[in-house]
Amino acid sequence: MLSLATIGALFTGMALALVLLVAFRPELTRARGGKVFAFVALFVFPLLATWTGGSAQMESSKQTQFCLSCHVMADHGRSLHIDDPGYLPAAHFQNRRIPREQACFTCHSDYTYFGGVSSKWRGLRHVYVQYFGAIPKPAEIRLYSPFPNSTCLHCHEGSRSFEEESAHLRDADLVKRLKSSEQSCMSSGCHDFIHDVGNINDATFWKETP
Repeated sequence: MLSLATIGALFTGMALALVLLVAFRPELTRARGGKVFAFVALFVFPLLATWTGGSAQMESSKQTQFCLSCHVMADHGRSLHIDDPGYLPAAHFQNRRIPREQACFTCHSDYTYFGGVSSKWRGLRHVYVQYFGAIPKPAEIRLYSPFPNSTCLHCHEGSRSFEEESAHLRDADLVKRLKSSEQSCMSSGCHDFIHDVGNINDATFWKETP
C-alpha cells in the first residue's frame, strides 16, 4: 500500500504536469472539455496534493524522532533511557507501555475530540520559536498547563495494576481523587520524577538489547 507521502508526491507531480500543459497549450481550454480539464489541473489536483501532503506531514509530526529533531529536546529524548523505573517517561518508554515511535505525542496530546488539532496548533508556536524566537534551555521548558490525569487514566483506568496497586489502596479515597483530578498523579511522593533534564548528566542509562 502506498503511503500518504508517496500519494501526495504523485498528486503533486501530476498537478505540476497538468498546470504546465495548460500554460503551454492554452488553446486546450477553449472547448468545454478543455475547461473541465483546466479546472481539474488548476484546482482539483493541487487541492488533492495539498491535502495528502498535509496529512502525511501531520502523521510524520507524531513521530518521536520528529519531536527530538530540535536540538533543545535532545535531553528529553535521553531521559527516555534513564535506567531507573522511578522516572515515569523512562519506565513507559522502556516497557513499551506506549508506542516508542510515538512516545512524545502519546503522552503530550490531550485525549479529546480535537486534542490532536490543539496539540498541533501549539506545535506551530514551537516552530516559530525555533526559527524566530528565544529558544529556552532544556531545563527551562515547562508545560502550558499541569499534566492532566485524564491522559494517564486513558490507559490505566480499569487496569489491575492501577486499581489494585497497594500504594493506591493505602488511602481509601486516593483512587477516587485521582479519577476526579482532585489530586494529580504527579503529586509529590507519587509519580513526581518526570524527565528531570536538569540532572540528566548525573543519570545512568539503560542500554537496549539490539
